Amino acid sequence: MELRGVHHVAYRCNDAKETVEWYQKYLDMKFILAIAENEVPSTREPDPYMHVFLDAGGGNVLAFFELPTKEKMDRDRNTPTWVQHLALKVDSINVLLAAKKRLQEGGHDVLGPVDHTIIQSIYFYDPNGHRMELTVNTTTPEMKRKLDAVKWDM
Repeated sequence: MELRGVHHVAYRCNDAKETVEWYQKYLDMKFILAIAENEVPSTREPDPYMHVFLDAGGGNVLAFFELPTKEKMDRDRNTPTWVQHLALKVDSINVLLAAKKRLQEGGHDVLGPVDHTIIQSIYFYDPNGHRMELTVNTTTPEMKRKLDAVKWDM
């Protein structure tokens, strides 16, 4: 089997409309589609939801589920907040810094840029509490060669 890429990743959200508007405003994502159902298609379990899809660039889709009949969402308390996150690529450090400015002007706390040697990143939270990362590749061919020489087998 040869995988062809990621079709979409899906997360839960508190409010689908607010989530779509936030991703449009701060990350320039385009709204693709919304689906409202009263039951889960795969299990036929009665569970109303709103499923929204956003264009995350490069053929990637970011999706969210609003579950109006469920308790308010929470994060995994057994995992540190910095572990679970979604990292999205940008083209340049200038784009990264402009995104940081836009987020800060909108009242959002932004950490970074953090220099990870092979990438630089900023970190922030979406309106649902999901940790997000915007990252720009700063790897040079020489850095890649040196990293390949010292990496270990898994």
